[in-house]
Amino acid sequence: MLVTTDYTEKKTVLIATVIKKQNQVLEEISELNSLAKTLGAIVIKEFIQKIKSKNPKTFIGKGKMEEIKTFIIVNNIKLVIFNDNLSPSQFKNIEKTLKSEVVDRTKVILDIFSKRAKTSYAKAQIKLAQYKYALSKLPKLWTHLEKQRGGIGFRGPGESEIETDRRNLRKSINKLKQNIKLIDKQMNTQRKHRNNIIRISLVGYTNVGKSTIMNLLSNAKVATVEKKLFSTVDTTVRKIKIKKQIFLLSDTVGFINNLPTQLIDSFKSTLSEIKESDLLIHVIDINKSTFIKEIKYVENILLEIGIKPNIIIKVFNQIDRCSELNTKQSIINKKYKDIKNILFISALQKTSIKLLKQKIYALTKRIHRIHRKKICIKKNDK
Repeated sequence: MLVTTDYTEKKTVLIATVIKKQNQVLEEISELNSLAKTLGAIVIKEFIQKIKSKNPKTFIGKGKMEEIKTFIIVNNIKLVIFNDNLSPSQFKNIEKTLKSEVVDRTKVILDIFSKRAKTSYAKAQIKLAQYKYALSKLPKLWTHLEKQRGGIGFRGPGESEIETDRRNLRKSINKLKQNIKLIDKQMNTQRKHRNNIIRISLVGYTNVGKSTIMNLLSNAKVATVEKKLFSTVDTTVRKIKIKKQIFLLSDTVGFINNLPTQLIDSFKSTLSEIKESDLLIHVIDINKSTFIKEIKYVENILLEIGIKPNIIIKVFNQIDRCSELNTKQSIINKKYKDIKNILFISALQKTSIKLLKQKIYALTKRIHRIHRKKICIKKNDK
């Protein structure tokens, strides 16, 4: 059982709490604002409260809850989005108090992924993540908890509807896992056929220009390049040729801070495309004040899914929009040791794209020599 939320043109308020670092929360609620707008919500106001600990009943304090309730009534607010992950009982208590639909950050991200997915594989993975989320929030997602039913096909007389739904959700999760495993086997077979071809993957935070760079390198029309978070969630693979060197280039889903664990688990098989890459191109939006933190978020997710790249190019994009370029370049050159594999570009203005192609060519040529040596060693062993 999946409950869909309609965000389109709904008057919305955002709620976030500060327990330790305020700057991080300000960044997160700004990002949540963009996420909500991506789904068509009209964000009217952001509420931020400093708290020592989470209220087990309503997450935020009573005073702030009354303030928000008054604002909702006066401004006819239809949707409330929490930056934090809420428990089923908190959902129930908050909705009862505010008399408005309540969702959390995780559900917003899942809904965006669901809307953006194009391939059957991506849709299956996202649905799996949604089912896992629904299972964890089931008491909130069922409005008739007291109703009892029994009959043929149920475990026994009086089995509650919530127990039935929980059982059905688990069945759906197991079925989706089996389907995804079958697709994984097919994809692994396809990958084996291209073992001798060098593979490169574009990785990075969401909305940093990966798809634009993919277009420039491949001359291929990928998903519409738009200034929205998660403009594409499907992995796109293209055969690229630079001079005489042929390789496969993958454009993968963008990452984000607090990416739902359900999505990370579901997308591990898709991200194996990154895992098997010979070279990663990490695209970063240098124009953002949070670009160093975003680099860390991406690196942490890569480690979480077991990816430790041998060769990585850090591509700092949007230099045409960066007013503090010299200062930021100095920080980057001091912070990162491998300066040779750092490039500053503008995908929009096509600045230094030739340099990027030259760098890719030089590295893939080196990787190709290593590949050939390995093949020769294997042949000699036989």
